[in-house]
Amino acid sequence: MRLQKVRRVLFYTFFLNMAVAAAKVIYGYMTNSISMLSDGFHSFFDGTSNIIGIIGIWIASHPPDEKHPYGHKKYETIATIAVAFLIFIACFQVLRKAYFSFKMPAAIEVTSISFAVMAITLLVNLAVMTYETKKGRELTSDFLIADALHTRSDIFVSVAVIISLITAKFGYPLIDFIISLITAKFGYPLIDSIAAIIIAFLIAKMGFNILKSASDVLADTVCIRTKEIEDVVMTIEGVKGCHRVRTRGREDEVRLDLHVLIDPKMQTDKAHDLAHAVEETIKNRFPHVVDVLVHIEPYTRSGSVCD
Repeated sequence: MRLQKVRRVLFYTFFLNMAVAAAKVIYGYMTNSISMLSDGFHSFFDGTSNIIGIIGIWIASHPPDEKHPYGHKKYETIATIAVAFLIFIACFQVLRKAYFSFKMPAAIEVTSISFAVMAITLLVNLAVMTYETKKGRELTSDFLIADALHTRSDIFVSVAVIISLITAKFGYPLIDFIISLITAKFGYPLIDSIAAIIIAFLIAKMGFNILKSASDVLADTVCIRTKEIEDVVMTIEGVKGCHRVRTRGREDEVRLDLHVLIDPKMQTDKAHDLAHAVEETIKNRFPHVVDVLVHIEPYTRSGSVCD
């Protein structure tokens, strides 16, 4: 049910991203604006990432089977990594266009329609980012949250494009003078190319952040601080100590194992009940923990562990 809701969100955002991308790319070509064009490709990759997410989440929704006893949830994480690589490809394309624009700058046609296109698409991106962020938190979906961060970068990019359009339309003598000293060329099209380079770095930074977040899941990075787990376990009657706490998984599906120290004279059935109490207490305190493995160990008077 959760993954079905995530897919529904991605379908909605896909159509919005495609509309935004089409508007920017078409008008970017018409006006020779490299920054608007690159921003349009960025929005296009927003839509492409939605498709990857829809497919990845469909696979992730499959139940556990003989070959995948822990389920298929990490396919959502793999889809997130694929999105990061698409972002890096988009970054390369933007830099490539900016490079050729530096070599052969072209005049930019800036009209009131240019500002209208950017303003409308900016509002759409704001709505998409807010919607995806809200649903990502509600559904604890790292893909939706990553996609919302991607869209947020699109908002900053759009702001940079608007600034470049304003500069190209009205001009700022000081900026033009500084650029002319560096490039030995006059003309506001160069400002458009510089804006495209800034956009490329914004895209690359967002791609790196998404890649790092997804890699943490695949590398079994700690999900919950050990001290938090120990503090909860030590409140349970009968527990003498707790150590070797390990957590891994995704934000919405954490798996945990730990060693619990008990009175060595405790009967087996009592120890078994205590292990269940530890498991239930942890799950109640941390709702996203789906599996707890408790290893019972005897506790000596000196506080040492008898392995």
